[in-house]
Amino acid sequence: MRIVLVEGDITEQRVDAIVNAANSSLLGGGGVDGAIHRRGGPAILNECRRLRAARYGRGLPTGQAVATTAGDLPARWVIHTVGPVWSATEDRSPLLRDCYANSLRVATELGAATVAFPLISAGIYGWPVEDAVAQALSVLDAADPAGVTEARLVLYGRSAFEAAQRLRPGPPSRPGPGIS
Repeated sequence: MRIVLVEGDITEQRVDAIVNAANSSLLGGGGVDGAIHRRGGPAILNECRRLRAARYGRGLPTGQAVATTAGDLPARWVIHTVGPVWSATEDRSPLLRDCYANSLRVATELGAATVAFPLISAGIYGWPVEDAVAQALSVLDAADPAGVTEARLVLYGRSAFEAAQRLRPGPPSRPGPGIS
């Protein structure tokens, strides 16, 4: 699986599946979650409501992942995962890594070849950017999901992109919107 760093907006990625850093309610929120729901339109929210009614009455547990349609997004599916809130006193990094691993598992089940990930938990959940990048790359580098040929780590803002580039040696990654 090829890993590509992209500076840009996850809602603009032309991939099979976009990963949503969702809140446990699955009903939209701020940050990445709000942007995906706004750009994707009501079809995503309608499927999320059905998931809440059928399987996740108490919400999607942290670290787990589930898929819906992508609605009006330039993707086929949205894979929703709930990242942990950063804690200076408790190591929640296994839960953060579970978000990436479980999202890749769902992508494989869907038959997705290309997947775009945001930097999960690094926004309002307060995870330090460099460690969030390190956690994401540790999973993506070790993964060998059947059928997934490209994983994009979509970083919002120049500072997050530069942090990821410092942690990812090798050929240069793509700045800009990253639309293929």
